[in-house]
Amino acid sequence: MERVGSFEKEGRLVDKELLSYVVENLKNRASEAYLAEQLRKTGIPPLKIRRLLRKARKSLGKKPAAKLEEDPEARQRQLKAYVENQLSRGLDRDKLKENLLRIGWSKDEVDPLFEELAKERELRDIKRDEQELRRDPNVHVKEQYTFRFHDMGVRALIYSERGKPTLNYHLIIPIVSETTDLILERIRIKLIDQINLGSLELSQGDFEKLDRQVQQQIMRLIKENFPHIGDVTQHFLASFLISKVLGMGIVEIVKADDLLEEIVVNDSTEPIYVYHKKWGWCQTNLQISTDDKIVHLSGMIGRKIGREISQLAPMLDAHLPGGDRVNATLKPITANGPTITIRKFASDPWTITKFLQTRTITLEAAAFIWLAIQYEISAMIVGGTASGKTSCLNTLTTFIPPNQRVISIEDTREIRLPSYMHWVPMVSRAANPEGKGAVEMEDLLVNSLRMRPDRIIVGEVRRRLQAETLFEGIHTGHSVYSTFHANDAEEAVIRLTNPPIGLPKNILPALSLIIAQFRNRRTGVRRTFQLAEIMKDGSLNILMQYNPRTDQMERVNESKVIFNQLITMTGMTREQADADLQEKTAVLQYLVKNNLTTVEQVGRVMSEYYTDHDTLMRVLGRKAK
Repeated sequence: MERVGSFEKEGRLVDKELLSYVVENLKNRASEAYLAEQLRKTGIPPLKIRRLLRKARKSLGKKPAAKLEEDPEARQRQLKAYVENQLSRGLDRDKLKENLLRIGWSKDEVDPLFEELAKERELRDIKRDEQELRRDPNVHVKEQYTFRFHDMGVRALIYSERGKPTLNYHLIIPIVSETTDLILERIRIKLIDQINLGSLELSQGDFEKLDRQVQQQIMRLIKENFPHIGDVTQHFLASFLISKVLGMGIVEIVKADDLLEEIVVNDSTEPIYVYHKKWGWCQTNLQISTDDKIVHLSGMIGRKIGREISQLAPMLDAHLPGGDRVNATLKPITANGPTITIRKFASDPWTITKFLQTRTITLEAAAFIWLAIQYEISAMIVGGTASGKTSCLNTLTTFIPPNQRVISIEDTREIRLPSYMHWVPMVSRAANPEGKGAVEMEDLLVNSLRMRPDRIIVGEVRRRLQAETLFEGIHTGHSVYSTFHANDAEEAVIRLTNPPIGLPKNILPALSLIIAQFRNRRTGVRRTFQLAEIMKDGSLNILMQYNPRTDQMERVNESKVIFNQLITMTGMTREQADADLQEKTAVLQYLVKNNLTTVEQVGRVMSEYYTDHDTLMRVLGRKAK
C-alpha cells in the first residue's frame, strides 16, 4: 500500500508539472493545437490532454478555442483526425488524397498533412519500445548489450526489419521517458535562470567538477521534481541535465557506447545515424527535433574550442576535449539542413599488440617496421578512406625510443602518443571572420624545424607546400612520419609526383619506406597491405604484400635500400640486422602472449627495451624456456 501511495503522489507531482508547462506555454501564446500535439507525442492520453488544457484555460481566465469552422488550426486538426481514421482502416493513401481534393480540400492543405503524417509514422517506428520490437514478426534482433553512462546501464539493441534497407540501433534508457524529458526541459530553463553558466563551462558537462554550491542547487531541483528516486538515478539525471545545457544532450549518451565509431546528425527531419564497429551504418531511434537545436550544438562545440561556425564561416572541423573529432556544416552548404558528424576517439586506443591479435599486421612486418623506425628511417603510411592510416601511425609511434623529442603537426588532433614520451603536439588554426590569424600546417612544419625535434609526425599531407616542407625536414636530417591518401604504394608515388602536388621524382628516395593500409571492401577487415621501399631512381621495390584470398602477408622481394642504409648509418652487418629482427619478433610475441594491450603496458615494455635491453631479453629468454 505504501508503494501504491508513493506512485500516486509521484503521479500528482507529474500532473502538476505538466499543468505548469501548459500554462507557461499558453502565456507565451503557444496554440492549444500545438500543445496538444506535443503532449500527445509523449504518450499522454487525449482525455488527460483535454483536462490539462481546460484547467490551464481556467487558471488563465481564457475562453475555449474557437469553433472548428472559424479556426484554421482546428480545421486542419479535423482533417488530420479524419485522414488518420481512414488510413487506420486500410484506405489507400493516394485514393484518400484524391477524394479529399475532389470534395473541396485544397492541395496546400492536403499535401503538407500527408508529408507530416509520413514523418510521424517514421518517428513512431523508431520510437517503438522493446516489447513492441520483440513482438513484431518482421524484426530480427541481431545483438543486444549494455554500456554505462554516469553509472547507469543503457541498453542497445541492433536489429533488422523486413523491408527496411538499413539496420537499426535502438537505445533503451530506462529512466528517461518522454515525460521525464519534458520535466527535465523545464528544469533546464530554471537552471539557466538561477545558475551562472560560466561556472558550468569549467565542468565541460562533468557533474563532479562543478562547484559544491552549484552541485547542491542542481540536486535540489532534481529532488524537488523527482522526490522518489534513488541517489544513483538522481546523479544520472543531474549529469544528463548538464549535458543538455552544455553538452549534446542525448548524443552524449550515444557517445558513451565504445562500439560506435561515428555519430551522424543529417538534419532535424531524420533520425541520428551511427557507424557500429561490428554492424556498420545503423539508423537509431533518436532524433534532434529542430534545425535550431542542431545549429546551437554546433555553435557550442565551436565556442568550447575557440572556433566559430556562422553563415560567414558555415563549416567547422574541430576536436572535443576528450579527443573526438567533430565536423559541422550549416545550410545552404548542406542543402537539407545543418549537420554534425562525430568521429569517436577510441577510449582504448589501438596498439601493436591489438594489431597482431587481430591479424592486421604480421610479426615479420611489424618487426621490420620497428627496425626501420628505431634507426630513424622516415616512412609514409598510405591508404584509402577508413583503412586505418591514423590508427597505424599511432600504433607504430610506440617504436620511437622514449628519450627522443617528438613533434606532431595536424589540422585536427588525432594522434595520441603514450604519456612517457617527450611529445609536443601542434595544431593549425583557421583564420578569424576577418580573414586574419590563420596558422597553416606549413607554418607549423617550418617552425618545428627550429624546435630541435628528433622525430616529426605530420597528421596528413594534402597539399604541395606541405609535401615540400615534409621532404625539406627529411633532407635537414629529421625522421618524418606522415599519412597520405592513396590505395597502395604505386598510387602514392603517382600522386606525389603529379599535379596538384607534383614533386620531382628524384627527391622521393629520402622517404625510404611506404606502409600501405587496406580495408577489404567485401568483409570490412583492415590489414597492412604493402611494405615498399623507394629506390634511388624513385621506383618502388615491394617487400611484402597482403593476399586477400589467404589473409596472409607474403614476402615479395628482398630489401635493397633499407638494409644498405642501416649498414651505412649504423655499422651493422646483415647478420646483426637479422639477429635484431629476431629479438624484436620475440618482444612482440611476448606482448601478444601476455595480452599487454594498453598503450601504457606496451610503452613500458618498449621503454625497457631501449633503457634496460639486456635485462628484458634475459626475462624473455627465461619465459620462453
